[in-house]
Amino acid sequence: MKVILRKDVSNIGLTGEIKIVKDGYARNYLLPRGLVEPATEGSLRAWKNSEARRAKRLAQENAGLGETAKRLSAITLSFSRPVSEDGIMFGSVAKSDIIKNLKAADIEIHKDMIRLAASIKAVGNFEVEIALKQSITAKVKVVVSAQSK
Repeated sequence: MKVILRKDVSNIGLTGEIKIVKDGYARNYLLPRGLVEPATEGSLRAWKNSEARRAKRLAQENAGLGETAKRLSAITLSFSRPVSEDGIMFGSVAKSDIIKNLKAADIEIHKDMIRLAASIKAVGNFEVEIALKQSITAKVKVVVSAQSK
């Protein structure tokens, strides 16, 4: 099925691109979530007519996300976890912990934006990448220390 992307979709493309996807994927996932619209003659014409408005809105959105990325890059999150005598950490620092600390700093992000393969299970300094958009990312410093008894 030929579709127009209304929003950025990972592994498919960016807003405004025309792509061919499998019919079932479009009908069952992309269309119900409003991520795409079928690429008919009328929708293609309407899409091209509204291109200037979309570009202006996208520029404003990207500027706002750029500011958020700068704020995120300046933040250092600190966590304290109990550690055994052997130096093995009990528990971990997960995406949910990072989200809670960022929420306290007045920054709202979704868990899918955090690029963390697995929870942090060691004491030390780490950098966690946060993808606000496919092209706009920020790195947050995470410091995990041993909890004093």
